[in-house]
Amino acid sequence: MANIPKSVREVLETLTAAGHEAWCVGGCVRDTLLGRTPEDWDVTTSALPEETMSLFGRRALPTGMKHGTVTVRTDRGGVEVTTFRCDGAYHDHRRPDTVIFTRSLEEDLKRRDFTVNAMALGLDGTIRDLFGGREDLTAGILRCVGEPDKRFDEDALRILRALRFASVLGFRIEQETAAGIHKNRALLGDIAVERIQVELFKMLCGKKVLDVLRAYPDVVGVFWPEVLPMVGLDQRNHHHCYDVWEHTIHAAAAVPPEPELRCAALLHDIGKPATFTVDENGVGHFRGHAAVSEELADGMLRRLKCATEFRETVVRLVEWHDRDIPRTDKAVRRALGKLGERDLRRLISLKRADNLAQSPAYFSRQRELDKGETILDKLLAENACFSLKQLAINGKDLTDMGLFGPAVGRMLNALLDAVVDGELPNERDALLTALKHL
Repeated sequence: MANIPKSVREVLETLTAAGHEAWCVGGCVRDTLLGRTPEDWDVTTSALPEETMSLFGRRALPTGMKHGTVTVRTDRGGVEVTTFRCDGAYHDHRRPDTVIFTRSLEEDLKRRDFTVNAMALGLDGTIRDLFGGREDLTAGILRCVGEPDKRFDEDALRILRALRFASVLGFRIEQETAAGIHKNRALLGDIAVERIQVELFKMLCGKKVLDVLRAYPDVVGVFWPEVLPMVGLDQRNHHHCYDVWEHTIHAAAAVPPEPELRCAALLHDIGKPATFTVDENGVGHFRGHAAVSEELADGMLRRLKCATEFRETVVRLVEWHDRDIPRTDKAVRRALGKLGERDLRRLISLKRADNLAQSPAYFSRQRELDKGETILDKLLAENACFSLKQLAINGKDLTDMGLFGPAVGRMLNALLDAVVDGELPNERDALLTALKHL
């Protein structure tokens, strides 16, 4: 008996009891066979949308009747139930212009993207696998159902989905499918940037992101052409054993799999091609590349319509990635005040990855980063003051003394600087006394 959730099982049972075929289909089947917990369970059925609506009554919502989809409400959330269908022509490389409902499971499965996603699971545990998906799953291979050119022309987002599955699941993309990805990559230009953003960040957080980025920079270059000059750019510097792109993807793979960190690592050196110079000794330099990287990263993330907080976090990390933070209480406390604990720890992770993607002779910098992190831990354990909200006095104290307007903010920041620099203790009486002198 397949490990199908009770709520999904009840939907299947209702459909089959009424004389219809009903199967779990797609990613939930793939993940179940891989021993993973599926995020969603999708059901496909021979029942027409109207028949599904009638069977489930008030529990059924017509969320996509045109494409055969009804959402059935259960005590554990909605279950999407979609009628077996064949797709008509695609003119926007994303959605079929028309769909034709069918009573054939085979017709429904043959329109799907990859063989590992084209399997169906029945109530009794039966697997319908018409295209060798189980074999590909065992071998760790990602292969298009049918002709890759046709699959990608139908829905260009499948190009990025292939990269995402390869990265997250650790699969190898089969040769003809890989060739189809390279050949059809320009079709991504027709896809909404919001959808590209979702697939890109999932791909960046995969365990095989290094291999995927190494093999497909031309795909990323469709929506972020700024990455293309990095590929093959010899840094001509003894600090580096890789070209700019290879260094970048090693750094991206070395940070924890958080979207902000992986994205910051991918973009931290995006300004290097524009700042590359060679001195009289043939040594390469990238003076000012961090500032250029910051500007480019901001524009690239805006083009993908990333959330403001996400964009600002990534850009801040890119801006700071090349700054030296002295291993002193004062310097670390100042960095804490500027970045906060979360982003300072992210910055340390980025700096570690940046260093590990350089020549091994310079890995000793890891010890300096260890020292900085030790100081950070000590300051936090001591509840050290590094922000205005931790200051022992506040704006009301200043207004009570007769200050008002912008002067309040200026004075509070001056006092905070004095506390951070160790010139004043963070004590109310000491700060009020200093305020009188100021």
